[in-house]
Amino acid sequence: MARSATIGRKTKETDISLTLNLDGTGKGEISTGIGFFNHMLEGFARHGFFDLMVKVEGDLHVDGHHTIEDTGIVLGQAIREALGDKAGIKRYGSCILPMDDALALCAVDLCGRPYFNYECEYPSERIGDLDTELIREFFYAVSYSAGMNLHIKMLSGINSHHMAEAMFKAFSKAMDEAVTKDARIQDVLSTKGSLT
Repeated sequence: MARSATIGRKTKETDISLTLNLDGTGKGEISTGIGFFNHMLEGFARHGFFDLMVKVEGDLHVDGHHTIEDTGIVLGQAIREALGDKAGIKRYGSCILPMDDALALCAVDLCGRPYFNYECEYPSERIGDLDTELIREFFYAVSYSAGMNLHIKMLSGINSHHMAEAMFKAFSKAMDEAVTKDARIQDVLSTKGSLT
């Protein structure tokens, strides 16, 4: 069975529909109203071999905050739902990913307990039409909504575009590893017997 989820979330600030297939081929159909954010989510889908469809209508006349944060909330919910009881998954994933001048580290534990650690200072305040400070808000929302430990650290970088792209791709590769099934794991990879 494909591990997938479709989530809808509508508030006064955003209207989001999102479908995630963890066992996909890397197909992304993304429309958030923020061009660079679309690009990052397309990279997440492609490099993690996830099929991801996202449609967001947000209050961009205010700013991008609600669009970015709420998309993170819904993506986290979809990850949690698609994983089900997490039987057989590796649970842990990590990646150190280079992109030209940028080098990003990402480590994930799909343990069911949210924790987020983020170390990155961008040299510019915006990348295209995305405020760089909102990248942290996106990953925070994903980690808490999915119930994962997520550590992201920018080891080096001088170009904001490269730094953000390396970060999203490192997250993608770490997630791909963590959700992969291992035949040696008969139930869940925990001494407690549960990853919820």
